[in-house]
Formats: sequence, C-alpha cells, structure tokens
Amino acid sequence: MRLLLVEDDAMIGESVRTGLQQDGFAVDWVQDGRAAELALESNPYDTLLLDLGLPRKAGLEVLAGLRRRGNTIPVLILTARDAVADRVKGLDAGADDYLVKPFDLEELAARVRALLRRKSGRADPVVQVGKLAINPATHEVSLDGKPVSLSAREFALIHALAERPGVVYSRAQLEEKLYGWGQEVESNTVEVYVHSLRRKLGADFIQNVRGVGYMVPKQP
Repeated sequence: MRLLLVEDDAMIGESVRTGLQQDGFAVDWVQDGRAAELALESNPYDTLLLDLGLPRKAGLEVLAGLRRRGNTIPVLILTARDAVADRVKGLDAGADDYLVKPFDLEELAARVRALLRRKSGRADPVVQVGKLAINPATHEVSLDGKPVSLSAREFALIHALAERPGVVYSRAQLEEKLYGWGQEVESNTVEVYVHSLRRKLGADFIQNVRGVGYMVPKQP
C-alpha cells in the first residue's frame, strides 16, 4: 500500500518514513502543503498522513481542498496540536483520524491499517480470500491453515490484490502500490513476483487478464 506523508520536520519525517517502510508500506514524503497537493494530483495513494503546521499551505487548507474536490482518500492528521478544539476542527474538516505527537510508530501503523480496512469495507483485520488468510499487522500468511513464507514485496502484492477480489490491476498500478519515489523498478518486477506467488499459492490463484493486468478472483 502506498502512503503520502506530509511532514516539514526532517527528523520526524525520516523516522516515520523509515518505520512505515519497515512495516511494508511504500511511502512518499513531502515537506510542505503545496508539494502535497501536487503529489496528490499526480499519484494514487491509499492514505494521506498530514501534518497541520506546514509551509506554503496549511494542512487544514490542503484537507479542505481535497474534500471540496470530492477526493475520499483516508486522512490521518499527525500534529503536536493536542487541544480538543484543534482535534474537532481537523475531524470536522474531513480527517478520518487524529494522532498527537509524539506518537509510537507501532500505533501509527495500526491506525493506518484500520483506515485501510474501513476504506475497503472490512471490519476483520485478517484479509480472507477462500483458503488464503493474510494478517497485515503481523505479515503472516496462511493457506488452508498452513503458514506460507513470503518476501516483503510478495506480501505487499498479494495483499493489494486480495483486498479487492475480482478487481483487475494493471502492472503500472501494482508498481505504484509496491514502490515509493526513488525506488528502482525493474521492467519485469511484477511478473517475477506473480510467478513466485503462483508457485507458493497455486497456479490459478492470481489470474492474468490478457492485455489488462492481474486479479485474485472472487471466491464462492
């Protein structure tokens, strides 16, 4: 899953980006409100992590503009402003959640996972497709009750596909979910991971829709 982090404090931004990447997320990081708007206009993100006190354009202005344009991306505000009035203002402006600095990176990752569950209409933290079970919190995968060992990229790919069974993703869309800015993407990287996943999960688990992309079929 690909996240946009908007944080002007370099130390906090680097720490959050590194922590979330270690948790399996692809993270792009910008440091002002205008850069955030440009990134959101040109890239598809699964969640926005938004500081409020930003240069060039305040976080609440960025958020208000998003919602006016009908953008429904989940937004988690990260800020040192801990007054109740500030939290109410942020939530009423369209934020989905609010986390006050300093925060624990494990709690941040858990809140991001909760927002992604809500976005996909799931209450259960475990993604279940037929006999396949995926736990985003622990990165554990099991098939018919037996554990399956996956690399971080393999996990990210099958998680993205299994979140929305029956939905076809192009190679470019999957690359966008797997890689953030500055990470080199080889020309056949998605195909390599799909081949490996089919070997581990079954040849028909991920289907290729010719000329379009890949999907995990809906299970009866």
